[in-house]
Amino acid sequence: MKSAREKMDMIAAYTDVGSYRGAAALCGVDPKTVKRAVERAQRTEPPAKTDRPRNTDGVSDVVAKRVEATDGRISAKRLLPEARAAGFTGSARNFRRLVADAKAEWRREHRRGRRPGVWSPGETLIIDWGSVGPLHVFCAVLAWSRLRFVRFAADETAQTTFGLLAECFEAIGGVPKVVLADRMGCLKGGVVMNVVVPTPDYVRFATHYKFRPDFCEGHDPESKGMVEHLVGYAKRDLVVPTDPSVEDLVAANAEAGRWCEEVNAAEHTEIAAVPAARLETERPLLHPLPSLRPSIGKVVTRKVDKLSCVRFGSARYSAPVSLIGRTVEVHVVGDRLRLVHFGAVMADHPLVAPGETSIMDDHYGGPRPHPRRAPRPKNDTERAVLALGPAAEAFVKGAAASGATTLGTELRDLLRLEAAHGRDQLVAALERAVCFGRWRVADVRSILEAGRGVPGPARPGEALVVPLPVAATRSLADYAPEGLS
Repeated sequence: MKSAREKMDMIAAYTDVGSYRGAAALCGVDPKTVKRAVERAQRTEPPAKTDRPRNTDGVSDVVAKRVEATDGRISAKRLLPEARAAGFTGSARNFRRLVADAKAEWRREHRRGRRPGVWSPGETLIIDWGSVGPLHVFCAVLAWSRLRFVRFAADETAQTTFGLLAECFEAIGGVPKVVLADRMGCLKGGVVMNVVVPTPDYVRFATHYKFRPDFCEGHDPESKGMVEHLVGYAKRDLVVPTDPSVEDLVAANAEAGRWCEEVNAAEHTEIAAVPAARLETERPLLHPLPSLRPSIGKVVTRKVDKLSCVRFGSARYSAPVSLIGRTVEVHVVGDRLRLVHFGAVMADHPLVAPGETSIMDDHYGGPRPHPRRAPRPKNDTERAVLALGPAAEAFVKGAAASGATTLGTELRDLLRLEAAHGRDQLVAALERAVCFGRWRVADVRSILEAGRGVPGPARPGEALVVPLPVAATRSLADYAPEGLS
């Protein structure tokens, strides 16, 4: 390729001699080279560029449709037979370039925008599992303060996860509002319309600590990249130098605790602050730890006895009558005790001291009725006395309580007073006798003989306030000695 100086020399020689051959002889080049240089210099506009046909043009639409239908995941290797059937005769290399360009175009049009996470103090704890051979690494990050928690385990079961999560809460000194995890099998009970259903054990654990379990989108590790980075960081900076063994998890976790203290005391490059110092600011916004720790693993069960109660901690707690003879689960959450039957909470009691009883009236069809030792007549005389009404019943009860042993023989005399004075007067006399505590039939007869002129009891009135006279006062100056020097 000629330089710009050589092209100018060829154009100048052509201007002097007027022929391509003469200019070529002077410059030592081919006449065609001089002709191209002169024509290019005389041209005012660049020539129109014409696209050359490619052997992939006939199948570009087929490739674009298949890439769109598979969300950009189909490979050129699997798509090449379809292109051959559609008439493609080019090389596999050219076809791979076509598929790569189609995928790149699809990603540009369907790129999912992401925004950086904005975390609030006391809001979110992100957890995840990693593994290095038989050793499993549990990692958790408190999102706002960037406090990191790492422990080792031999498995990733739900019991192990709950235990390490409870230990993480103890290390933090509180419970965040949300615990974000990926769709790990030990916490996921199922997925319905892309909504993760947590296991009942995880729900009970979250209820005990009062946090809301949350899950990431499927196949979306970017949504919890903070803890994903911690997993890799722990593998590089903790597992590789210390080489912990699954046979000695106590020593491994002791080393992990020292490592966490080290990294949490150093300045975090993302927030330009020390995580341990930021935790002191975030801790007041966390939920306090429950007074009772959950029983992780085996569930406590009790059988409902004939009194429709269960015994727990040497105390009794009532259950619905329909559960008599059935076995229920006993869950202690904070200062509350819950009886669960087939996943449903059947009773919720406050914890009581040993020897005490917690009863819910709804379990027995309503509040407990007051003891009522009602008189039960056995003969005509007793039935006739009770027919006088509540006043007669109250008189009989009061006389019995006062020790009137002759009450049974005096009932006939009481009925004779009705014939002599009338029913209304007798009932009024019985009411007065009950009011003043007179429990003999002779007392009732005396009231009837006194008639209606006797005074009736009245409630005490208001206190009598009598204003006291105000005495005249003198100033202390009146008592000062005069004439003293």
